[in-house]
Amino acid sequence: MTKRKIPEVLTEEEQRKLIDQFNDRYPTSHRNKMMIQLMLDTGLRLAEAVSLRWKDVNLTSGKVMVREGKGAKDRTLWIGENRLEQLRKWKERQTEWLEESLKHVFTTRNGDSLSPRYVQKMVKNYSEKAEISKNVTPHTLRHTFATDLYRETGKIRLVQKALGHADLSTTMIYTHIVDEELEGAMKSFRAGERQPVGA
Repeated sequence: MTKRKIPEVLTEEEQRKLIDQFNDRYPTSHRNKMMIQLMLDTGLRLAEAVSLRWKDVNLTSGKVMVREGKGAKDRTLWIGENRLEQLRKWKERQTEWLEESLKHVFTTRNGDSLSPRYVQKMVKNYSEKAEISKNVTPHTLRHTFATDLYRETGKIRLVQKALGHADLSTTMIYTHIVDEELEGAMKSFRAGERQPVGA
């Protein structure tokens, strides 16, 4: 069995640097920032993010229904209060900007859905602007979400459910990322310290 390549993920510092590139004064920049934050918070796939509709986001409870994701399986995600408040503000801004209430959460200036290609280029451009040396794609954001959720909870089945993976073995890759981090941390732990007395 060939070993699966461990995906690249963003550190907390890199995530912050990426988000800091956006200027909320401009509606397109505000939209792009909101989209990246939501992908980092929920692990949405690119196709799921561009097709996300307001009717599937409960702006009171934070419940997000992902309709017919990969494998045509719906799944439920949740957004924290802080991000939810930002999403409410984005909806108000979008309605003012385009002078109408729209079906999709993220749209062009004409009210059309964003193209996946546009989002890919946008993520790449902003990550380069943030001087992140990694090859950052929308899927990197999903990998980052999954790794952070596993780090925080230690529950791989929770991560599987959030990502919508049918097979747990697909999700197990995120345990390897954390295992490698532990190995690196332990190998450098107390490196260069004096030998203990009596050693």
